[in-house]
Amino acid sequence: MTTISILSAAGGAGGAGGFLISVMPLVLIFAVFYFLLIRPQQKKMKEHQGKIGAVKKNDQVVTGGGLVGKAVKVDDEYVEVEIANGVRVKAVKATLSDVMPRGGAKPAND
Repeated sequence: MTTISILSAAGGAGGAGGFLISVMPLVLIFAVFYFLLIRPQQKKMKEHQGKIGAVKKNDQVVTGGGLVGKAVKVDDEYVEVEIANGVRVKAVKATLSDVMPRGGAKPAND
């Protein structure tokens, strides 16, 4: 009877090792997805939210619908965008897709 209990204990230990080996590829796949997909996306999203949160008057903005204009009035939730002389639209701040600082971007040929 003691040999049976020794064999069953050895079989239980081998099962735990087999479980660890079978779970290891799943953990490795998750780690690869985290470092190649999830983490960079979170970093990009955090940078975008910071850019939207720092929008100021006279910044050039691009809305989610593709309208480009100058921020005339900035609120906590809304931005008033002048898209032409005398034409102003009110946009939700969270829908802005890009913010370019005052003075615009540096010319490409410099």
